[in-house]
Amino acid sequence: MNSIVSEQAGSGWASELRATFSLAWPLVVAQVAQNALFTTDVIMMGWLGPEYLAAGTLATATFNPVLLLGGGIVSSVAPLAAQALGARQIRNVRRTVRQGFWVAILIALILLPIVWQVRHILLAMGQDPQLAAMAQEYMHIAVFVLFPGLGLFAMRSFLSALGSTRIILYATLFGVFLNAIGNYALIFGHFGFPRLELRGAAISTVLTNLVMFGTLLTYALTHRRYRRFHILARFWRPDWARFWEIFRIGTPIGLTLMAEVGMFAVAAIFMGWLGTSALAAHAVALQCASFAFMVPLGLAQATTVRVGLSFGAGSNQGIGRAGWTSLVLATGFMTITCILFLTVPSVFVRLFLDPGDPASLTAFMMAGTFLAIAGLFQIVDGAQVVAVHVLRGLNDTKIPMLIALFGYWCVGMPIAWFLGNEDRLGGVGVWIGLATGLTFCAIVLTARFALRERLGLVDRRRMVLSA
Repeated sequence: MNSIVSEQAGSGWASELRATFSLAWPLVVAQVAQNALFTTDVIMMGWLGPEYLAAGTLATATFNPVLLLGGGIVSSVAPLAAQALGARQIRNVRRTVRQGFWVAILIALILLPIVWQVRHILLAMGQDPQLAAMAQEYMHIAVFVLFPGLGLFAMRSFLSALGSTRIILYATLFGVFLNAIGNYALIFGHFGFPRLELRGAAISTVLTNLVMFGTLLTYALTHRRYRRFHILARFWRPDWARFWEIFRIGTPIGLTLMAEVGMFAVAAIFMGWLGTSALAAHAVALQCASFAFMVPLGLAQATTVRVGLSFGAGSNQGIGRAGWTSLVLATGFMTITCILFLTVPSVFVRLFLDPGDPASLTAFMMAGTFLAIAGLFQIVDGAQVVAVHVLRGLNDTKIPMLIALFGYWCVGMPIAWFLGNEDRLGGVGVWIGLATGLTFCAIVLTARFALRERLGLVDRRRMVLSA
């Protein structure tokens, strides 16, 4: 176990770059693969037709914010476990993971009946009744992904804190393969299975997440390096101090994720008011932008661990090196994707929509325009996600949550609503609003990290490291 903790002891920028890259690249690829799960769903729903794609988009736009609310809370396992490792308090790692499972189960039980009402929620938002009914058909099965899905957040956080990110990559890649086969069989009725269309996509998603969770849990329980933690030993024994600490640190994280994803979800609602073609085009552009976003997101998750290790060890220089290294890497990558989305958007749109199909031509043209605009906010999107994850490594979650809420909902959403009116810029205006909200958050969150010492964010008394 000393080898795990000692990884945070390296000094210098080159050493930090190597350590960050070693920890991050499996997480980056795993995030890309995780997004490929949803990309596969979007592609195959698009093959069914624009109305299926639109219904699936409405369903996931409603579900993802609540899933990430719960996932964000559970993901506080990562910084808490990393800080415990940095301070060499191994017992706290075990306590944190077990209570992370408790939190995951409780949140799933609370959220399930809420998501079950998806049709009524969509109708209240003025969506087409037929699309709302189709979305409900999908979500009444997909909602059960809450249990293995939130369990995955706990397992990924635990293994990431210990530096074991390759198994996360392997499990996710297997999940992509399994989901693609499941979708092909169940959506379209191949290999002797019935044609279930949207219900088939939902079944495949639930089974895939269940297998991925089972894989990571089995690995942690049987591998000689990690079984010493005994994460399921005395599972039913409460540890209320750690349980509430996960909620205290994690709830702002979950609300921050929900605020951002909710902004995009409401943008999908705005697009639904503009018609099925606009909504389908939005889904394609958002999927492409999200795919690129997985790289800085995986890098950011590794950065939370790197910052947490340095914070636990009391190394202010290590905190600075970890944060700025990741910010440079993230913005550099997103600059490349910005150029691609601006110059050749049609190359990406063709993966989802056929321009030769008259029914898809309007959506194809709109998607190309939306994706070009998405390229403009790629850089700030990468910066803001790394900045907020750096601050999480310092247990700084409440103020970043307020910054996100203000930036997304008081800056981005009003602009998207005003400019997105059909009499103004329509779908283009919605995307301009999204870009503005992300830009605000990137600037303010990065400035907060830069001023971390003046703001007292590196004071080790802010850590929770009970004996």
